[in-house]
Amino acid sequence: MSLHFDFSKPIALGCDHAGFEYKQAIFTWLQQKGYTVKDFGTTSPDSVDYPDFAHAVASAVENKEYSCGVLLCGSANGVAITANKHQTIRAAICWQNDIATLARKHTDANIICIPARFVSLHLSQEMIEIFLSTEFEGGRHANRVNKIACS
Repeated sequence: MSLHFDFSKPIALGCDHAGFEYKQAIFTWLQQKGYTVKDFGTTSPDSVDYPDFAHAVASAVENKEYSCGVLLCGSANGVAITANKHQTIRAAICWQNDIATLARKHTDANIICIPARFVSLHLSQEMIEIFLSTEFEGGRHANRVNKIACS
């Protein structure tokens, strides 16, 4: 568990068809902010199965090849449920800035999941910025986070 993200490694980004338009904009926006980003797809707005992309992003973060992840789908539930099947992933659904802050501060989330059908692109970007810049508080929260894994 780390207190901050290692941005010497890229950010993993993925979505299903419902998050495609936002993912495209977020990819460019993150690059413009100086981040290295790997796009795990999807590559069009055609209907796809979200687990294919959520597992790819979660595996990349879990294997420590990527600093953290951003996943998007219609409600964010599907990608979050899928990503959280990975033992060391803590994927948090965020729909407002305060939730993004607490996802990092209190749960050391390493993937932010955004409900593209329910939040604006601007709010998505604000939440990602907060997520990337907020450190985990540790302390009593570390004790709780250490109890999450099933192994």
